[in-house]
Amino acid sequence: MTNFVTHDLDTAPEAAKPILQRALNDYGFLPNLYGAMAEAPAILEGYTTLSTIFGKAKLSETERQIILMTNNRMNGCAYCMAAHTTLSQMGGVAESVIDALRNDTPIANPKLEALHQFAIAINDSRGWPTHTQTQAFLEAGYTRQTMLEVILGTALKTMSNYTNHIAETELDKAFTPNVWTGHAKDAA
Repeated sequence: MTNFVTHDLDTAPEAAKPILQRALNDYGFLPNLYGAMAEAPAILEGYTTLSTIFGKAKLSETERQIILMTNNRMNGCAYCMAAHTTLSQMGGVAESVIDALRNDTPIANPKLEALHQFAIAINDSRGWPTHTQTQAFLEAGYTRQTMLEVILGTALKTMSNYTNHIAETELDKAFTPNVWTGHAKDAA
């Protein structure tokens, strides 16, 4: 156990306080992930900035959540699975898609399932998808731009998933209705 502190506005390093205040204003509470990241203000700034940039990708909310939740599951991050289940519900993602992502089952929509499989391939291969995997993705109607946006989402989740692993981040009350107890196939 590494005994990370979950910072608040009083205990956080000065450089993290403005970011934490924005999160509090935006969400109405301070997510424990942000409190853990505040220990290193640079990762908190990097994560929140990259999150904003990922929101500008040419993807629907459903497509963004497919990428994020796929990585959360594969990385075995219970905190982020619960959080993104909640965010997906708030964002209008179909329950059938959310259930498929949480349970590692196929998504009924073939194009969305192709995105799901490509996100798995990027994570699983550490960025070395096969020619067959990239061709299947393109044939499903996605583009080279989308391939790079999958990498962007994967990078975003690496930051939060790995932080939650080492900080043992406590799940926020707002996310507890969507607690996730599944595990990635390769997670410890």
